[in-house]
Amino acid sequence: MQPRIAVVDDEITVCRRLEKALKKDGYAVEAFQDGESFWGRMVQEPFNIIFLDLKLPDADGMDILSQVKKRYDNVEVIVITGHGSIDTAISAIKIGAYHYVMKPFKLDEIRLLSSGAREKIGLRDENRRLRQAVDGQNILKGFIGNSPAMQEIFSMIKKVAPVNCNILLQGESGTGKELVARSIHRLSPRKNRPFISFNCGGFTEELICNELFGHEKGAFTGASITKIGLIEAADGGMLFLDEIGEMPPSMQVKVLHVIQEKKILRVGGTSPINLDIRLIAASNKDIKKATAEGTFREDLFYRLNVVTLRLPRLCERPDDIPMLVSHFIEKYSPSFEKKIGGISSDALEILMRYNFPGNVRELENIIQRSVALAESDVIRILDLPQDLQKFEFNTIEGEGLMALEEVEKQHIAKVLDKTGYNKNLSSKILNLPRTTLWRKMKKYGLLNKN
Repeated sequence: MQPRIAVVDDEITVCRRLEKALKKDGYAVEAFQDGESFWGRMVQEPFNIIFLDLKLPDADGMDILSQVKKRYDNVEVIVITGHGSIDTAISAIKIGAYHYVMKPFKLDEIRLLSSGAREKIGLRDENRRLRQAVDGQNILKGFIGNSPAMQEIFSMIKKVAPVNCNILLQGESGTGKELVARSIHRLSPRKNRPFISFNCGGFTEELICNELFGHEKGAFTGASITKIGLIEAADGGMLFLDEIGEMPPSMQVKVLHVIQEKKILRVGGTSPINLDIRLIAASNKDIKKATAEGTFREDLFYRLNVVTLRLPRLCERPDDIPMLVSHFIEKYSPSFEKKIGGISSDALEILMRYNFPGNVRELENIIQRSVALAESDVIRILDLPQDLQKFEFNTIEGEGLMALEEVEKQHIAKVLDKTGYNKNLSSKILNLPRTTLWRKMKKYGLLNKN
């Protein structure tokens, strides 16, 4: 649903102009020329966005703004003011106004502000739904594992979560660094405040700066409105900077300044903004080593490294693999309208011996694919990716050395057995024409076993 908008201004021409423009954009709009009529309607059915003139015949706009922000936790107010009232507008923003617009205004400016306010309301609603979804549930839900390595991680999460200190997470891609960060946030006193995540890898310095620090209106060409950066958006909550080892040196200086001063300056801004954030940084690189090599600032490293958690690779906790496999089967079976009851012992054995360079994320992807392709009520070797099938076929058990033909015979026999003697599928796995497979089956006496 589009948000409902109220226009509160004593000038009827302003009301009509805004009402017409916003309705054209699909909003449900109501206009009021005094505070009393606005409040009467607001109490009946609250508006989502309010364009509010600060000078009304029967009320003070600042008082209305203050009351709205006290009574309604997801309403955005855009104040309307005239020239010479910029100080008042700034005071309104400090009280909680989303932004301000000065008369005479352009309709494009109104559309941008209404769109930005709508996006902020949507994000707040989504955060509320996410919080409600985890209420009453295990706050470490999503973590699977009984291995000593994971039990130590669980214990550390519970210890550091209540303590307002910065944390550095070290671990390969796919080991669950963001999952750890979110669990710390859920267990912390900041759990009802924002959790903002940003990946520092693969972006230009200019883009990182704009995303993290935001900008003032007119700071550069195209900056038509003020944009709040992610650091400022995390005020009161937690900021998660993933792959911080990829951050350019000049940006490392800016982040260090934020940590030290607890203030932020938007691009093009002149007045620092006070901040209250907790920082969690993560990297798949060894940041201590990068510091020694001069690619990462030593002072920033020590600011981040109050507590370090090192997440184990999946191959370092193989005993957790069966539990993870079961979890992912249960997770994805409904998505594909399948009733997968488990995994065959030989398919599980392959997974237990596999190195998993992509860690848990790779295992999840493998199980998701296998569930989608499974033709029975269990995941078999044939449902695994081909590179894993070859991994199995290249580990023929047996004592002593065998002649090449004997190896080939056992290999073909094993493939035929695993495919239920499906010759089309076997020929694809063996990368042999079907006629060639038939000749080899005849040669090795495998035809009669069908």
